[in-house]
Amino acid sequence: MALNENHWPMLPGVREALVDSLGSVNLTGDALAARLEDRLAAELGVTAGRVVAGAGSGALLQQFLTAHCGPGSEVLHTWPSFDLYPLLIRNAGAEPVAVPGDSRGGQDLDALAAAVTDRTRVVLVCNPNNPTGEVLGTGELTALLAALPAHVVLLVDEAYREFADPAAIADAAGLSTKDRRVAVVRTFSKSHGLIGLRVGYLTGAEELVAPLRRTSPFHRVPTVAQAAALAALDAGARMREQCREVAAERDRVRRGLTELGFDVPPSGGNYLWVRLGARNQEFIAHLAGHGVAVREVAGGVRVSTGLPHANDVVLAAARAFAALAAPQTEGALR
Repeated sequence: MALNENHWPMLPGVREALVDSLGSVNLTGDALAARLEDRLAAELGVTAGRVVAGAGSGALLQQFLTAHCGPGSEVLHTWPSFDLYPLLIRNAGAEPVAVPGDSRGGQDLDALAAAVTDRTRVVLVCNPNNPTGEVLGTGELTALLAALPAHVVLLVDEAYREFADPAAIADAAGLSTKDRRVAVVRTFSKSHGLIGLRVGYLTGAEELVAPLRRTSPFHRVPTVAQAAALAALDAGARMREQCREVAAERDRVRRGLTELGFDVPPSGGNYLWVRLGARNQEFIAHLAGHGVAVREVAGGVRVSTGLPHANDVVLAAARAFAALAAPQTEGALR
């Protein structure tokens, strides 16, 4: 439970699509993933030129940063956030600038806008934020965008979007159709359960999207991954239902942990971020002793949401850990 994987069953039709696609892996097929991009564009209600498919959101983030940044430029991101952002930014030859969160542990968008310089090319925001789980609304992103100068692009990483409350999370894709400085990256790895196939897409204005096509390999998305992604899109209703089930389990575990005295902020992802300060590693070792693998990320312990029986094991182990902490000083779990 350390990698934010989707433990729910494969979506209807995906297995059959994978098997059927095996008969054509000896052929070039749709090397540029045009059919998948057309389908994604239709789902988003935009033209195909505004969508590029790729090998997961991580690869697309790297392509975007490489296309729009370079030596001498800066990319701003909030912190804590996805711990690979600094590496991806440096790989593009740019300098990462981490902007610390506010006193409540949330992303400080005012500080983010204030940190922009003439060298800043991209402001990168994760929504829901990994690992904290914070969800930003449309008003917050709109205000951030209004505070950014014209030369800065807002790149929104929505790898966990489908696990958040649709009424609460910003419509960044919609915002990208109104402001040409906005790009959004999404993935099939989490919500659609295709992490082993590496499929994602990025959408935005054509001048933001087009440069990525020049850095895409000839086979943008492998044949089998395209087939699985298209089948997963056909199963959209079940995907959304599964994500609601995951979110319900996530919230059940959070309620159990907070009742035990753990400090766990609300989350819109398929994970929780448990803040134990100096006791993070002790908690990780304790869970490992109960057969549960989790990781420390940005000063907290990130616990992915598993199937109900696995979540029950986490809660039982946490209960035992809380009992061990009880004889210690007040606030030992915070």
